[in-house]
Amino acid sequence: MNRITSLFGIRYPIIQGGMVWCSGWRLASAVSNAGGLGLLGAGSMHPETLREHIRKCHAATHNPFGVNIPLMYPQIEEIMQIVVEEGVNIVFTSAGSPAKWTGWLKERGVTVVHVVSSSRFAMKAEEAGVDAVVAEGFEAGGHNGREETTTLCLMPAVRAATTLPLIAAGGIATGEAMLAARVLGAEGVQIGTRFALTQESSAHEYFKEYCLRLQEGDTRLLLKKLAPVRLVRNNFRDAVEAAEAVGANFVFFWLMDVPRKGFSMEIWKKENWRLVRFLHYFMVNR
Repeated sequence: MNRITSLFGIRYPIIQGGMVWCSGWRLASAVSNAGGLGLLGAGSMHPETLREHIRKCHAATHNPFGVNIPLMYPQIEEIMQIVVEEGVNIVFTSAGSPAKWTGWLKERGVTVVHVVSSSRFAMKAEEAGVDAVVAEGFEAGGHNGREETTTLCLMPAVRAATTLPLIAAGGIATGEAMLAARVLGAEGVQIGTRFALTQESSAHEYFKEYCLRLQEGDTRLLLKKLAPVRLVRNNFRDAVEAAEAVGANFVFFWLMDVPRKGFSMEIWKKENWRLVRFLHYFMVNR
C-alpha cells in the first residue's frame, strides 16, 4: 500500500489512461477488476454517451473507476454534472487550468487528479487543491505539453516541487519502467498506449495492429504551436507536417473542430482525406 493505492482504494498503483476513442467501459472495468484504476475517456464522448459508459462500467465492476475530462471540452458543465449525478468518485482533469473545477468537484465528494507537464504546473495544481498529480513526460502518446521535458527528467523535478502524491506517465509500458518511475519519486504510474492496444480497448483493430508494428522513431510530436500531439508515420502525418511547415494553422483549427461539431466519423474521415489531397497538391504545385 502507498498513497496512490490508498487514495483510490485500489490494489496496484497502476492507472489506465483515459484516452479518447480507446477508453470505454470495457477497458476501464477490466483494469479496475484486475486491481488497477480504469478511466473512461470523456474527451471523445458526447454527454449522453459518457452517461451510458459510466452506467455500464458500474454494472461491470464493483471496484473504483474514474473519468478523464479534458477541461477544454465544449460541454464541460454538462459533463461535470453527469459525472456527479452518476456517482463517479474519481476525476482526472487535463488540458486546462484545474482552478475552475477542482473545488466544485471536491465539494461533491470527488477525488481530483490533474495531469501536468512541468513542475510549475504541478505547483499550480497543488494550489488549486487537487489530491494528486500525473506528471506526463514528452514520450507520451496523444497530446503533450510544450516543454518537451522527458519523463526521467520530469519526475524528480515535480517530486521536488510538490508534496502531492505523484503519478508518472509517458513512455511507461514495462515493469522496468515502472520501477524507474518509483525510484525517481513517483508513487504510481499511468499507462496509455499499452492499454490502448488491448482486446478490451475500443480502438479499431487496424489501429492496434499498426501500432504493434511501429519501431523506434516511427512517431513524431507535431502541432507544437497549436496543440502538441504525437502522430504515427503515415500519409496523414506527412500532410500535417507539410501544412505545419507552411504555417497552415487555420487548417488544423478547422480539422480539429470537425469531430466536436457532432459530425459522424464517416464525414470526419472523408474530410481528413480531402485535406491530405489538398495539401499534397499544394506542396507539389506551390
